[in-house]
Amino acid sequence: MTKKNQTLGEFIIENQTSFQYSTGELSKLINAIRLAAKVVNHEVSKAGLVDILGAAGDTNIQGEDQQKLDVLANEKFIQALTNREIVCGIASEEEDEFISINSNDKNHQNKYVVLIDPLDGSSNIDVNVSVGTIFSIYRRVTPIGTPVQLEDFLQPGRNQVAAGYIIYGTSTMIVYSTGDGVNGFTLNPAIGSYYLSNPDIKIPEDGKIYSVNEGHYVHFHQGVKDYIKYCQKEEGDRPYTSRYIGSLASDFHRNMIKGGIYMYPKSSKQEEGKLRLLYECNPMAFLAEQAGGKASDGYMPILDIQPKELHQRVPFFCGSKNMVDKVEEFIQKANPKQ
Repeated sequence: MTKKNQTLGEFIIENQTSFQYSTGELSKLINAIRLAAKVVNHEVSKAGLVDILGAAGDTNIQGEDQQKLDVLANEKFIQALTNREIVCGIASEEEDEFISINSNDKNHQNKYVVLIDPLDGSSNIDVNVSVGTIFSIYRRVTPIGTPVQLEDFLQPGRNQVAAGYIIYGTSTMIVYSTGDGVNGFTLNPAIGSYYLSNPDIKIPEDGKIYSVNEGHYVHFHQGVKDYIKYCQKEEGDRPYTSRYIGSLASDFHRNMIKGGIYMYPKSSKQEEGKLRLLYECNPMAFLAEQAGGKASDGYMPILDIQPKELHQRVPFFCGSKNMVDKVEEFIQKANPKQ
């Protein structure tokens, strides 16, 4: 029986029998992410005091400038997951290729791979805006004891056994699901423990918030433009309120709690969309569905997309079910899928 003020550690132990594969490894994996998040939280909280603000001088595989905290967070999460020998592979948004762990050890029996966006929205760090970490966990599909392969990572989102995010903001939260609802835990910095603060989160079926970078409006396809105009029209419970932070974890979290839709559509400048399917869209879609919401690329559920490459991008519409249904209606009317 879950109860508020239960620690994350207590919650994991109490609920591990509800995991589809109750061997204890998944619990250890969540614990490793929890510990790495505390380290990253510490670094984020002192970012203005030490030289970890700004660009690191490199670009990642997507051609984006890496921030110093991107690099640091990437190192901390990879280190935490590798040192505990609980995963057989890691893929990070900041790495060109996946990382195989203990690939030459035939006694290596680890079953899980982790895909991670170590510091989502990191360009906001310089202006003291909330950022986050997003993670996704799968059971490998290749034989245990053999080196992990690309196909272990290129799985549809429906195959996720767990997913979640950490928000580093006015308070630090871990929100995650193992396929049995969504729960949120808030860090008490005085004692370093996460406590259950948001049990069994549900996304309202309807919402009054739409989150999209309207600076790209002229580049959006017609169906999305029509939906934005619909959101702005004064009729019934509209106009809706526009709220956009630019950190996916923060935007998604607000809309999950209050009801709303997050949109990052494709455009004439980004025909495939901008967000990464494996590191951002799949984990958020998993959480959305577990909380009673919906996630779509405009035509089909995000979780049903078969990934083709590690850093694949897709259009993304996610949040309250009725709002996602409505934007799909506008998109498919303007441009029926062939």
